[in-house]
Amino acid sequence: MLISQNSYNQKRYPSILILDFGSQYSELIARRIREANVFSTVISHLTSSDEIKDINPDGIILSGGPSSVYENHAPSCDNEIFNLDIPVLGICYGMQLMVRQLGGEVTPAKNKAEYGRAPLSIDDNSSLLNKVKNKSIMWMSHGDSIDQLPIDFCKIAYTENTSHAAIANYKKNLFGVQFHPEVVHSEYGLTVIKNFLYDICKCKADWNTETFIEEAIPRIREQVGNKKVLLALSGGVDSSTLAFLLHKAIGDQLVCMFIDQGFMRKGEPEFLMNFFDEKFHIRVEYINSRERFIRKLDGVTDPEKKRKIIGTEFIRVFEEESKRLGPFDYLAQGTLYPDVIESAGTNIDPKTGERIAVKIKSHHNVGGLPKDLQFKLVEPLRKLFKDEVRMVGKKLGLPDEIVRRHPFPGPGLAIRILGAVSSEKLNCLRDADWIVRDEIKKAGLYNKIWQAFAVLLPVKTVGVMGDKRTYAWPIVLRCVSSEDGMTADWSKIPYEILEKISNRIVNEVEQVNRVVLDITSKPPGTIEWE
Repeated sequence: MLISQNSYNQKRYPSILILDFGSQYSELIARRIREANVFSTVISHLTSSDEIKDINPDGIILSGGPSSVYENHAPSCDNEIFNLDIPVLGICYGMQLMVRQLGGEVTPAKNKAEYGRAPLSIDDNSSLLNKVKNKSIMWMSHGDSIDQLPIDFCKIAYTENTSHAAIANYKKNLFGVQFHPEVVHSEYGLTVIKNFLYDICKCKADWNTETFIEEAIPRIREQVGNKKVLLALSGGVDSSTLAFLLHKAIGDQLVCMFIDQGFMRKGEPEFLMNFFDEKFHIRVEYINSRERFIRKLDGVTDPEKKRKIIGTEFIRVFEEESKRLGPFDYLAQGTLYPDVIESAGTNIDPKTGERIAVKIKSHHNVGGLPKDLQFKLVEPLRKLFKDEVRMVGKKLGLPDEIVRRHPFPGPGLAIRILGAVSSEKLNCLRDADWIVRDEIKKAGLYNKIWQAFAVLLPVKTVGVMGDKRTYAWPIVLRCVSSEDGMTADWSKIPYEILEKISNRIVNEVEQVNRVVLDITSKPPGTIEWE
């Protein structure tokens, strides 16, 4: 069985199953479904029709994927899925796979591949495309197209380059779309998803933040039993929400440890200890390891090496301190869906089936973890996106200053200093970063922007200050807007705010004589520079 009973509450089966064919957007589909208050889960494309029948979902979604359906060894699914009398929606690769497995033909696109925005022309909006405006923009990303439809299928929409942009088999409730309704760039994408959920699958909108908390708490208790749990507390919304959730579930079995590696933003270590330990009485052990981390990074310029050194040293401190405070069987992490999707890999304990911390994307959480790590992972948030975590945190009683805190990478300012890290550069960047956030807050923009921060470049530029020639560091201003961290656009900050930030930085921060603005979206760029 590819899905264990422990992967979701035994009394609640997912209404929608998403078969994953290797798309980075599979979990984004799940997110959109949860936005519609419907419980869903992502499973392997190898899941058999018998297993799906046992779960008895209201609907099935076939995800996109990087392969071509006609290639050797291209991922496929059990053909009997289409005979279960359960509605199916294929998205991009999922649609092409359904067409091919049911007797149709898929070939390389005859005209040209289609990537990006495309106006959708609708032939039939009776069900799947109900209330979708004709000529509305949908997001395309494909190099193949349908050449011939299977029996009983019909075309219900097209674009200039794609003759079968949406298809339907009304007899068996099988549908397909070539576009990606799950991405925000598709104007009526969520409408398409809701049509499938409510009108076709008859799903109930009965899953929300309260439901997640109610179901997460008994799962945590079942997983850890009476064992102690050590939490890597950073003060960000992820680990903070996790701390509140774990404390609600297991109380004093939870021990939080804040390792001050010297890479935090200005004033954050002091705020963290006061908030959790003194105000909410959640036990936090403060470990001052600033000098230790700086020594380890001495002369290191490669960003991946920096991440791995920080991650390894981080967990070594955990191991050392856990011997004093423990023993601990479990390490809690605020891992989220984007972390899991972008991770380099995971490792499963064959005896327990639990995920263990061996290799996680190196700039997330405690990345670069050594292979001899002894902790098992507790990750109750790993199926949520950032904004969903904020909602959970709010529901658990976290104040806005935590819930609305901008995301901050595990290695902190160390990966916002390109090249070698030093105490001098850290102090410089810390001051510049504080000014950025201070002015953004004063302008009332803090909660409207996903992240606003400063980056220190490993070069020096010529400037003139006080009639004297200077040779100092430039600061890069990075402000981005995003819903989920998977994609992002640069934030259009008013010029007068940018001017204030620039003036303050060059006047108040030593060894800085230039401020520049990063206007790159994700993709092609990333949010962080390293």
